[in-house]
Amino acid sequence: MTYDLAIGDRAYSSWSLRGWLMFDAFGIPVRCLTARLYSDELPALLADFAPARTVPALRTPEGTVLWDTLAIAETLAERHPEAGIWPADGAMRALARSLAAEMHSGFQALRTACPMNLRVSYAGFAPDAEVRADLDWIEALWAHALDRSSGPWLCGCWSAADAFFAPVAGRIAGYGLSVAPRSAAYVAAQLAHPSFRRWRAMGLVDGPDQDFYRRPFARRPWPGPAPLPARAVDAGTPENARCPCGGGPAAHLLQAGGRVFGFCSAFCRDRTAADPEAWPEFMAVYHS
Repeated sequence: MTYDLAIGDRAYSSWSLRGWLMFDAFGIPVRCLTARLYSDELPALLADFAPARTVPALRTPEGTVLWDTLAIAETLAERHPEAGIWPADGAMRALARSLAAEMHSGFQALRTACPMNLRVSYAGFAPDAEVRADLDWIEALWAHALDRSSGPWLCGCWSAADAFFAPVAGRIAGYGLSVAPRSAAYVAAQLAHPSFRRWRAMGLVDGPDQDFYRRPFARRPWPGPAPLPARAVDAGTPENARCPCGGGPAAHLLQAGGRVFGFCSAFCRDRTAADPEAWPEFMAVYHS
């Protein structure tokens, strides 16, 4: 049972991030179809997901199309009750749904001033009063939830509520926004989540920069986990004959730890080079 998910640029599309996390984090098979934002690619892709006009858009194995992240979350929870997309506890489940719904419909000042860009972390951005008010309310919501769950996630185990706030963590990291220590710890947990790391690794290499998201601020190192050093190379003999991720012939080469590994495509190699430890299949080969 495999779903089709239409998404935009991974570095920039916060809505696509939410939708994809609910597949990857819960182990639900999905095939991603990607189109570049602000280009003719997007309407061309979405023509196959009518009546959707925005990403993410989901097509179920039976052909039903959904085009809203809350609808995707609820539908996946119905179809995969064992996955734990919403908390099992009734009170926590209600809290998670309230958090996701408010994030889904609110915080316009933060969204507008700080569009998600997972490729950079800026220094020197000064939020105005409206953005600061959004951040203060987000922190109050997080504190309310964490008081009840005891962390590190909002409602106990990682749930759709955390998926909905993952782009906020990306914005706080990307614009160097000041938050209280408890909120900073939650942001750090989001940045270190394996699915978030995989998404960001792909976002670093899945196309050129989008000028719309460029800001005139100094840059600082990304505040998430430091990746294992790795780089693409043109020559060498790989230790593995088959790609650890895609399974195809190991024709595209990566060097890590003074060793050479092969991958079935340039994208598979480059996303691994961006953050090797985000990919368990590669790390199994690396540690073998």
